[in-house]
Amino acid sequence: MSVDSSGWGPLLIVAVMALVTLATRWGGVFVMSLVPIGPRLRRFIAAMSGSVLVAVLAPLAAQGDPGARAALATTAVFMLWVKKPLPAIAAGIVVAALVRQLG
Repeated sequence: MSVDSSGWGPLLIVAVMALVTLATRWGGVFVMSLVPIGPRLRRFIAAMSGSVLVAVLAPLAAQGDPGARAALATTAVFMLWVKKPLPAIAAGIVVAALVRQLG
């Protein structure tokens, strides 16, 4: 299937993506409204968020460039020191930019 990139094609693509995004978000809320949330499910949800974070960051740490690795290390150390995520992320971004600019 191909969509013409001129005229209404891009608008159609964006509209379909928006509808799919809304359907998945609303569908998730609807399904979770049918599930009773007990202590076991709360533990699962808490563990799932951490495992998703590790799944996103592990390949970056294993195969990333020196700037990405320096950013991960800086963010981790800064987070342990300050215990606030936003300044830690900002420090990681600054270090990644500096390493990539200087290296």
